[in-house]
Amino acid sequence: MSGEAQVSVEGRVSSALVEIREAIQQDGGDVEFVSYDGDTKTVFVNLTGACVGCPASMMTLKMGVERAIKHAVPEVEFVEAY
Repeated sequence: MSGEAQVSVEGRVSSALVEIREAIQQDGGDVEFVSYDGDTKTVFVNLTGACVGCPASMMTLKMGVERAIKHAVPEVEFVEAY
């Protein structure tokens, strides 16, 4: 994958996270973009704040973060917490 395409994916992922960050922050947590692996089409994020150790953090990751990223960046197949 070319560097330009990867930057584009990373930029779109970051934009998608901006869209949902406020909702996560209202509950005392946050989400940070860590990296994108173009070979496996996986985005890695870091859940911080109240998300750490929260029993609902997996739901936040899958139903909120993953859904938003896949909607904005259809070529992403997986979203994993780092």
